[in-house]
Parts: sequence; C-alpha cells; structure tokens
Amino acid sequence: MKFSKYRQFVTACRSSNISSRPRRMKVRAFTLAELILVVVILSIAALMALPFAVSGSSMQLRSAANMIAADMEYAKSMAISRGSYYKVVFDDEQEKYEIRDNDDNPIDHPIRKSDYVVDFSRDSRLNRVNIVNVNFDSKKTIAFDYLGSPFSSNGEEAHLVSTGEIILSSGGATMIVNVAPVTGYITITANE
Repeated sequence: MKFSKYRQFVTACRSSNISSRPRRMKVRAFTLAELILVVVILSIAALMALPFAVSGSSMQLRSAANMIAADMEYAKSMAISRGSYYKVVFDDEQEKYEIRDNDDNPIDHPIRKSDYVVDFSRDSRLNRVNIVNVNFDSKKTIAFDYLGSPFSSNGEEAHLVSTGEIILSSGGATMIVNVAPVTGYITITANE
C-alpha cells in the first residue's frame, strides 16, 4: 500500500513538473569566441564606412567650391546684363558670403526670394567646409563691372592686379577658387 501511494505521488509530480530533486537552471551567455567574432565584424564594418565619411567631406568641399564659382559667375552675369557693378562680399570668419549690388544692398536670391547669403556653418550640406582665406589684392570683396572684369572692391578702385583666390578646406583636403585678373575667368584647383 505504501508503495502504490509513493508511485502515485511520483506520477503526480512528473505530470505537474514538480520534481523531488531541485532542478539546475540553465543560464544562457555568450562565449568568448562569439564576443570576439562580433568585435571583428563591427571593426570591419567601421573600416568599410570610413571612406564614406571621408568622401562626405570631400564631396562637401567640391560642392562648396562649385557653389562659390557659380555664385561669382552669377554676380558677373548680373553686372554684364544690368550694366552696373555687382560684388561678392566674403566673411571668412563667419564662413559665409553674400552678393550685393553697386549701392551695397543685398540682392535677392533668384530661387529663395530672400537675401543672397550663403552661410556654410548653417547649411547642413556644407557645414564641414571652412573658408580658410580670401584674397583679392588684400581685400575680401570682389566686384565685377559691365564687361565682367574683376575689381578688388566696389569698382572705384583699380582692376584686380593678381589672381584672386578663395581657399577652402574640409577633412584635410584643400581647394582653391581662382579669379583671373582682367578677364574674371574662374577656375577651381585641388590642392592636396
């Protein structure tokens, strides 16, 4: 009789997952090999992403140089078409420039319909670019007359004597936007 009660007890325990012995709980954890494998995979992914971060800076630098060249061409074309001086005023400390008319008034941007000001520090597309130096015969303003000839200020002074330049840098790379004297021909050179 005692044996049958014991057998019933054991059967009841098995069916209700109660055991007479304490169960050892399994703790799941990562092995050292798995951790090393994850670190290696993350390192490889980081090395693959590095060129994209560097190329992001170089793309911003190239875009900024192209934008400056295009905006100076725009100021030059405005001067030719309107028969008046138009100038590009640079502020390398604030990382920005603006286009102004002969009366020193800012002109409207043809698309945004606001003052024609380009601010690299506030533009997320260009915020990695620094304006290192601006030199138009020791001035930071270049003006164009009705023939498209460059002046180092507002047209009341002499023509640009030497090649004017805007030096830009980003991520260790440098680009220079050059303005030729007399013709106002604008070129971009990479200085690695």
